[in-house]
Amino acid sequence: MEEFILTRPTNEYAVEIAQYRQEFLAAGSSMDGTGPLRKTEDPEEYIKICAKLEHRETTPAHYVPATQFIYVRAADRKILGFIQVRHYLNDHLLHFGGHIGYSVRPGERRRGYAKAMLKAALPFCRDMGLKKVLITCDENNIASEKTILANGGKYESTVYEPDEKINLKRFWIDL
Repeated sequence: MEEFILTRPTNEYAVEIAQYRQEFLAAGSSMDGTGPLRKTEDPEEYIKICAKLEHRETTPAHYVPATQFIYVRAADRKILGFIQVRHYLNDHLLHFGGHIGYSVRPGERRRGYAKAMLKAALPFCRDMGLKKVLITCDENNIASEKTILANGGKYESTVYEPDEKINLKRFWIDL
């Protein structure tokens, strides 16, 4: 049985983080759940930013504190996915973003990693004191919807997100 690790990004994974970012850029894929990775070329700088975003006093006013995780295959230390847990919801997140964002490396999709990664992150949410979490996905992202439902997600509604011009499905997971 393969072993996987859900951990915060550290300099030990700097090369993998850079490779993950490049794979997403090459694929033209959305880096959901990676925080500032799209805008941050230097993985060591990215890791420092993620550490600061965990604390209210070092989080910019228009963001909420969040904990960043990477999902790693233990055998080869390859990052398979990123998942971000937001500590609470502001108005925008309450309507469109939710508590959790995640993505799986383009070359590693359709293998159940998103489902396992979300399952591994939910105890952290419970330990933070959350009673339930909101997760949203594009209404056309069937894989993400299946991931959410497999982890106990209950559909609430579909909303239009005007900045991205997409419909988002909203799901709650009771912890």
